[in-house]
Amino acid sequence: MSARTVCAALVCKATYHMLRLLGRGGTSLPGKLALKIDPEYLHRLSRGVRTIVITGTNGKTTSTHIVAQALENMGEQAFYNRSGANLIQGITTEFAIRSSITGKPRYKLAAIECDEGALRRVCKQLDPAVLVVTNVFRDQLDRYGEVTHTLENIMAGVTNSPHATLCLNADDSMVASIADKVDNDVIFYGVSCEIYPERVADLSDATHCIMCGAEYAYDYVTFAHLGGFRCPACGYARPVPAVAVEKILERHSDSCVLEISVDGVSSAVPVDVPASYDIYNCACVVAGLLAFGFSKEQAFEALGKFKHGFGRSEVLDINGTKVRLMLMKNPAGCNQIINLLLNETDEGMGLVCILNDQECDGTDVSWIYDAGWEAICARKSETICSGDRAEDMALRLKYAGMPASGIRIIHDYGELIEELNRMDHAVTVVANYSAMLGFRAKAASVLGLAGFWEG
Repeated sequence: MSARTVCAALVCKATYHMLRLLGRGGTSLPGKLALKIDPEYLHRLSRGVRTIVITGTNGKTTSTHIVAQALENMGEQAFYNRSGANLIQGITTEFAIRSSITGKPRYKLAAIECDEGALRRVCKQLDPAVLVVTNVFRDQLDRYGEVTHTLENIMAGVTNSPHATLCLNADDSMVASIADKVDNDVIFYGVSCEIYPERVADLSDATHCIMCGAEYAYDYVTFAHLGGFRCPACGYARPVPAVAVEKILERHSDSCVLEISVDGVSSAVPVDVPASYDIYNCACVVAGLLAFGFSKEQAFEALGKFKHGFGRSEVLDINGTKVRLMLMKNPAGCNQIINLLLNETDEGMGLVCILNDQECDGTDVSWIYDAGWEAICARKSETICSGDRAEDMALRLKYAGMPASGIRIIHDYGELIEELNRMDHAVTVVANYSAMLGFRAKAASVLGLAGFWEG
């Protein structure tokens, strides 16, 4: 091993432990410094580690947590980026702290969530065994641009994964089109039924055929541009998925029972998410685990009980007040949270919206006007807004029909938590990334919770 690589390891590990002693996450900086010293450091660390990589606009974190649960259930020597640090520097940190100074890995398997923009570099260094693509939606326009640019980023990652089995969302016309451009083995997954009894109208990010430009027709829509698409002009259509959610058999407040078919054989599967957009994560995980060498029974077991990721339906108990954290980051994902709220029976649940505009969120927050807040404002007469852009969020809700007298602004997270503590009903907190970080960090200090980087 070269002196450069040893130096990268020493700097990475020393920085990580120093940041942890200071009470910081240490998720990205150690890897960033190591890659400055040795640009191929991640490649060297990943030798001998069989990896499943999960990417796409929405669903990466939850899907990775379910895969990690399956690995844990089987007693495998495995790790995952539990903190959600999904750029190349964060992923490098995860590999480094689980390797020796000489670069020898302590684990044989890894489940890695990867940002779409980082996929090209990460896949080139990891050479994953399985690559799962969840979906493509408009997200952080100031960073990613339009959806075609996101698809190009994912395609570059696929090109750099020549040995990977691809697990592609059959219901996303953009994602499904990848199969025609590569020689990799492909497993399609999807949802073959409508998800919501009631849902808001979505803006589609893919109205026209990616092959010929004609307008798509749909046999059914799950949400946004996902569903049973077909092109009347050229015949491009949703491929038949090997793994599919066929029916929602039971609906509960925080779980459901799905009928999942694998190669045409159906099973009733209890899953640890409500009947919402998260059932796509269930389908993609089953496909990914099958490609990774697990049985469908092992995949189903992981769906039944897993630890939810930071801000992904995570529930905090603030002195008796049940507070559910939901991450919003783009119109499609935000609409699915609204759909979930619309279809819940607890109409007395409170709502808090926290909006920031930091770089990790995307500085352009105009996307909140593309989400269907009108549907939720028709049912709720009051809410609390917080965050750097609380006034913008409040204005959006006012335009959506919420009475101005029912909108309160509380900027300070400590004051917000005190207010939640006084409530006698459950609350859903909807926040974008940096807002969720700040709110949860304050809640953690008050309640003595683990840091988000500890999963």
